[in-house]
Amino acid sequence: MVFDDGTSWTRAELLEHVRKSAGSLHRLGVRQGDHVVCWLPNGADMLRFWFAINYLGAVFVPINTAYRGGVLSHVLRNSDAEILIGSDGLVSRLDDIDDRGQLRLVITVGGTRSLRSVETILSHELRGAVGDITELARPIEPWDTQAIIYTSGTTGPSKGVLTSYMQAYASFGPETMPMMTSEDRFMINMPAFHVGGMTLVYAMLINGGSVAIVDHFSTDNFWRQIRSARCTIVFLLGVMSNFVESIPRRDDDAENPLRTVFVAPLVDNVAGFADRFDVDVYTIYNMTELSAPIVSEANPKARGTCGRVRPGVEVRLVDDADCEVPVGDVGEIIVRSDAPWALNSGYYKMPEATAAAWRNGWFHTGDTARRDADGNYYFADRLKDAIRRRGENISSMEVEVEIMAHESVREAAVVAVPSDVSEDEVMAVVAPVPGATIDPGELIRFLEPRMAYYMVPRYVRIVDELPKTPTSKIQKNAVRDIGVTADTWDREKAGVKLSR
Repeated sequence: MVFDDGTSWTRAELLEHVRKSAGSLHRLGVRQGDHVVCWLPNGADMLRFWFAINYLGAVFVPINTAYRGGVLSHVLRNSDAEILIGSDGLVSRLDDIDDRGQLRLVITVGGTRSLRSVETILSHELRGAVGDITELARPIEPWDTQAIIYTSGTTGPSKGVLTSYMQAYASFGPETMPMMTSEDRFMINMPAFHVGGMTLVYAMLINGGSVAIVDHFSTDNFWRQIRSARCTIVFLLGVMSNFVESIPRRDDDAENPLRTVFVAPLVDNVAGFADRFDVDVYTIYNMTELSAPIVSEANPKARGTCGRVRPGVEVRLVDDADCEVPVGDVGEIIVRSDAPWALNSGYYKMPEATAAAWRNGWFHTGDTARRDADGNYYFADRLKDAIRRRGENISSMEVEVEIMAHESVREAAVVAVPSDVSEDEVMAVVAPVPGATIDPGELIRFLEPRMAYYMVPRYVRIVDELPKTPTSKIQKNAVRDIGVTADTWDREKAGVKLSR
């Protein structure tokens, strides 16, 4: 493991750090099967605590470093975690929420932060050794839950996806990703709370390679980081690849150590991107609940494809009755695996959502696609009322709840609108209470401390009343169809900046 500050760990050194951290956690009461929340940015501390939790057979629960307010309270309650390991710059947000579930202890990393609401211990005060660890109650098995990863994929509260060790292996093992070798070094620029960060670390552990860990993706630093760490593989969201492609051309663009770039969704000019940077470009279809069921060949020629079904899984495109649609028609993507436990094990404490997603023995993704006669799949749209902004899934309901907390808002609808960069932007359409007025800038300032920065709407449109069905339900499809109008307020054009 190579870190952005130039330090590095061998596998043996990682194991030493993990065993010491596991001893400390065991002394604090962490046992096999316990859930432990990790609220840390990418880096050495995240890695040692992540693997220490799993070393004890406990469940790793990484949460988004942007969480605050109602969403933070929800995931803590849902997780059943008694211990949280958090960055000094984040844990103060715990004092701002009333309900922290079963949380009894916070381990603060990198500072001197103490909290009013929860007992706190500083990470450098931890005492423990490998000898403190008693024998596990039973061996850790491939089907055991390795992590709970929270995803905002529907109109309801964020769901905790139960992921097994087998699912992590199936996502990037040699059978799934034969292009990865022990000679590779993967640039990890996605956070560990995101499946695009967590599983890529496993990809190199499984395949014998190494990783370079950076705090986050940066267009300005991208090539410096790639070259200095000698990275051979990187994963880029579609918006990231657009940023990389927008960098002014240089004569030495192709003189870099990269050989493989995963891009999702696929760039339009695959051949041009591959030729300019002298790389092979692949794309995949994946989500937190899956294990990369659709993967492309190198430099796919089918424009807009997300690949073909890989060995070991079955994929169907179906209608509302789960009947397969004809080739060329759009249907919902449903998946099942040949190997047990290679897909998600359900949603934690959400049996109804689990049953609905796993009906008829297939996992229903809520995404739609079409397939051509050659077996190429093309992503079409989302069935769910969800928004995806720059790689983050956003629950429209969670944004609406916070907007409705504003005293001047009578009703609100939050929808996705097209982005001028990639994926979606968030638009809120709001109606005021009688006699009140809504100032869009003031509404954004109200929302900023209540939600993750990426959830805060870019667009705000104020109307007298939202369109309704005969049963008085808000017609989100009508709101979405109208989209951004001439009188819609645009946060970016207004110069309102948000902090991560």
